[in-house]
Amino acid sequence: QIPKDPTQRWLRELAALSQQLQQVHPNVLAKILKERTVYQNEEIVVIDKPYGLPVHGGPGIKNCIADVLPILAKMLENMKADPLHLCHRLDKETTGVMVLARSKEAAEKVRLLFKTRQVEKIYWAIVLGDPDPFEGVVEIPIVEKEVQSHQSHYKMTLAPNYRLCPEDGKVMKIRKNRNAESAVTRYRRLAGASACSLLELQPITGVKHQIRVHLAYGLGCPILGDHKYSHWSKLAPQKLPELTLRKLKLEQSKARHLPLHLHAHRLSLPLGQPLDFVCKPPHFFKKTLRKLELDIPKD
Repeated sequence: QIPKDPTQRWLRELAALSQQLQQVHPNVLAKILKERTVYQNEEIVVIDKPYGLPVHGGPGIKNCIADVLPILAKMLENMKADPLHLCHRLDKETTGVMVLARSKEAAEKVRLLFKTRQVEKIYWAIVLGDPDPFEGVVEIPIVEKEVQSHQSHYKMTLAPNYRLCPEDGKVMKIRKNRNAESAVTRYRRLAGASACSLLELQPITGVKHQIRVHLAYGLGCPILGDHKYSHWSKLAPQKLPELTLRKLKLEQSKARHLPLHLHAHRLSLPLGQPLDFVCKPPHFFKKTLRKLELDIPKD
């Protein structure tokens, strides 16, 4: 039953995004990934990762990329193909460029490139508000902490090495958190409208949830649809500005259906010669850009 009202239809689309790929047969999922292959050679296969598909399995997860790699390998080559290997990870809600390897050796080679920061990654994100300044670098270590609230849960958060002295407002160094990982994210604003911005992001390090934490807690600009990092102490849907709700034709009570708008747009891999991969943002991301009247940059 497809609703006639476009607003209802859009809401239905958003609500279904996360569920869709959890309900298909693994063979169907492998076929979808095959159709989303953007590049392959004898060492690697590059796919455009769809929304709502976890890389690894876990409680309550029926389908994940790791589980269908043997099926995908056979579809791409022949019945005797070795399973493909994961080289890096993207969050379940992140879309875009993802590299798989055809052999253990190739996977180790690519993982080393990621580890030694030789891979250039460019993401696009729609965020709430405007970063100040419009362009810069967030360099604040990140640590995982337990949030004490009516529902205890874990989140990544900032562990800065500096703070402002309450007496004179001067910057002072504080003791380093032993468990914190150093994290660096470059950002620049590409467009702004409807109380939102489109940002281009380049994570220099690869800490879990780094972009989400640096944007939400470092710049005060959480990613649209990031319900986890829009608050600290509670698990609740993101609170959206009136203007944004109006442009998206959404009520605040339906904000929980908004998907995370974070897309792995480009990746450069120095494998022999430099390889450059680009994936266009998914349909829902482009639709949101149009609704918010954010100009899509020309590649």
